[in-house]
Amino acid sequence: MSFSSSSSSLASNNSANLDTSDQQKEFLNQVLKYHNQTKHNFNNYARGPHGLDWANQPNPFRRYISSPLIPLQHFDSSSHESPLYSSLFHSLPPPKPLSISSISELLYNSLALSAWKTTGFSTWSLRVNPSSGNLHPTETYVIVPCINSITDKPFVAHYAPKEHSLEIRSEIPSGFLSQFFPVGAFLVGLSSIFWREAWKYGERAFRYCNHDVGHAMAAVSVAAAGLGWDVRILDGLAYKDLKRLMGLNVFPEFEIPSRPVKGKFPEIEFEHPDCVLVVFPNGVGDFDVDYQGLSLAISEFEKLEWKGKPNLLSKEHVCWDVIYRTSEAVKKPLTVEPKFYVSPFKSSGMRSEGSYKGLSVRELVRKRRSAVDMDGVTVMERNTFYQILLHCLPSEKQGKPSAFPYRALSWDSEVHALLFVHRVAGLPKGLYFLVRNENHFDDLELAIRSEFGWKKPEGCPDGLPLYELTKGNCQELSKRLSCHQDIASDGCFSLGMIAHFESTIREKGAWMYPRLFWETGVLGQVLYLEAHAVGISATGIGCFFDNPVHEVLGLKGSGFQSLYHFTVGGPVLDKRIMSLPAYPGPGIDA
Repeated sequence: MSFSSSSSSLASNNSANLDTSDQQKEFLNQVLKYHNQTKHNFNNYARGPHGLDWANQPNPFRRYISSPLIPLQHFDSSSHESPLYSSLFHSLPPPKPLSISSISELLYNSLALSAWKTTGFSTWSLRVNPSSGNLHPTETYVIVPCINSITDKPFVAHYAPKEHSLEIRSEIPSGFLSQFFPVGAFLVGLSSIFWREAWKYGERAFRYCNHDVGHAMAAVSVAAAGLGWDVRILDGLAYKDLKRLMGLNVFPEFEIPSRPVKGKFPEIEFEHPDCVLVVFPNGVGDFDVDYQGLSLAISEFEKLEWKGKPNLLSKEHVCWDVIYRTSEAVKKPLTVEPKFYVSPFKSSGMRSEGSYKGLSVRELVRKRRSAVDMDGVTVMERNTFYQILLHCLPSEKQGKPSAFPYRALSWDSEVHALLFVHRVAGLPKGLYFLVRNENHFDDLELAIRSEFGWKKPEGCPDGLPLYELTKGNCQELSKRLSCHQDIASDGCFSLGMIAHFESTIREKGAWMYPRLFWETGVLGQVLYLEAHAVGISATGIGCFFDNPVHEVLGLKGSGFQSLYHFTVGGPVLDKRIMSLPAYPGPGIDA
């Protein structure tokens, strides 16, 4: 059995006789159906495989067979060339010129391998960007002007992290980038292979893929900031523009089955184009992006000669149909509003700079790990806690994101945080709430249980909209809500990311659904880096009981929804596991 590659997609199948409003309602209904269908509850979990099919575990490394492979440069983490992580919250360093060295460093500090791990007969790689289950559905492309020692023409390339190399997919017209962007700018595209996550997690995988997109966006933003570069999402482009830009038309369309099915379906190894980021020198000032003109120029990419055939990742597959129906529903059309905007760089709140351990950007991002267990004893100082939360805010005024790295996003913040405080010295244990967009405060206060206090905790900085809801030991509660995982209760604090949900999707469109998860991923990446910067660790938690979280807050309906959980604390290291360098060679970090 196989899917017909000649069949049209869900969108084209169902929309031919529908007007735009009916089509948008259909897409919205599909998104809401998916979200509700993939919730975990105490009495049942979202549908997934009953066991792991190890023989068909997807290859975590995509390669384009026969594409020219260009090796990139490696770097020593002990080098003093990289600025201090904490300095990025004050100002960015002078921008480095675009070269093979700087593009190598960007990828090395954001999306490359960070180590190999081995125990017994098992060996696996880790990456700078985290991923649910370490499955890495996110693929990366760069669209860059001509760079000496690579090629004398602008090109599109796929990044191969195992080799830390670029696979040249196609050369592009020489004036493409300079026509729309400032000198020194280039593009980074991100795509998702849903099958990699669905192999383990089944229907909930679409959520996790979009968490990972957000983590990757933030990883690129942090690495770019260390080079003096700024980052923005080109969010006016349509799905079809992203597909053409990254050369993903190499993957055929297929007919989506009516139910989950198992068999040989190489078609589902396709890449879903998520977003494109423009990376440009800090300090160039505001500039406009002509999205209509850019889309027209990208349409010519279909005429280019694309090199390489994507490798096969598994011999057999399971197609979880609801993932692919939802991915069709969230395909974004071309939009020219809101206007592309480069907000002035704003320094972020700095209350306790002494909490940081003096790590450089490169040291920090390449040492980041996901904790497997927390020790249940590490206590965080209150000022350190407040400092971490200050860096969870998108801007000083809670409007357009202007703080690093949230400034890469194009929308007002829609995600807040319900905090379970376990071990913070000088702060009572209990439930707290961080309001990341104060325009939502009234709605939150109305939606959440009236008996909660909304009290500013002792010593809380004026610019930190953190509120104590209720005091009490909530370790068992946080553990139970996070699928009975001890890691949620054994840290200094854990949290659930609560999104301003249904009204946001209804107002902006079904395509906003994955963007809410991207925002949680960006916030999660900040929590990872902040935890490691103060000498502890963190872990994202994708498994939680959705509606029971809402019941704790008294939330009704779909106005606010929990999308991602996280824990921060002292890690337990497994001494049975050996760390090996990410890449061979002297001076390369492990």
